[in-house]
Formats: sequence, C-alpha cells, structure tokens
Amino acid sequence: MDEARTFRGGCACGQLTFEARSEPKRVGLCHCMTCRKESGSAFNAFAIFAADRVTIGGEMKTWSAVPGGERCFCPICGSQVFYRDAADEIEIKLGAFDEPNLFTPTYEAWTIRREHWLRTADLIAYPENRGERTS
Repeated sequence: MDEARTFRGGCACGQLTFEARSEPKRVGLCHCMTCRKESGSAFNAFAIFAADRVTIGGEMKTWSAVPGGERCFCPICGSQVFYRDAADEIEIKLGAFDEPNLFTPTYEAWTIRREHWLRTADLIAYPENRGERTS
C-alpha cells in the first residue's frame, strides 16, 4: 500500500506548525478583497486539504471574515498560515509550506478583482466564488 505524502510547514517564527498527510483536494488563487487585505498581496495562493488529514501544532489566534470560517495566524509573529471552514477543509497558504514548488494552482476565484498586470491564462477563471467559468 502506498503511503500518503506528508507536507510540513508553519509560520515565520516556527511556533505554529502543520502537517498535511495527503495530496491537496485542489490548489488555487483568490483575488477577493478579504484575501488581498489579510495577505497584503494582490492575491492569496493556497492548497486545500481535508481537515482530518491535517495536524496543527502550537498556539494560534483566529478571526472570522465570514460566518462558518476562521483565518488562523500565529500570535507571536502574526503570520497568516491557514483558513478553516465549516466544510471540514483547511486552506493552507502556499508560502507557509517548508518547501517551495510543491503545488501548481489550477484555478482562480474572484477574477473581477485580479490586477490587470497578472497573467494567468492557463488557469480556470471564476469571476467570483468557484462556480460559473469565464475562461
């Protein structure tokens, strides 16, 4: 039997850690205003895992932008590490993994807010949340 690959990472100071024991369910980008504001970047890049396949270590603080979800960050260094939702999924920021180049996004959400200089022609595009495609 093949064992699932394990992916590790955490915050900038190393206090808040995670271990994901499977391949992600999906990998994407989000250009919504919440992702832009909380990341301080033009978009958020993430990999989504089943919550029961992720172990979290260390202390974290949370805040909610929408009901049913919480954005989780390190109370020491402030790193935004992941997002948990009521659908039993954890969205882990690609920059929080210990290794670069693990995953490649296949779609992007909220493209109506995408920066005009960002070229992502090879991704499935959703004008708002995942749903109806525009390209």
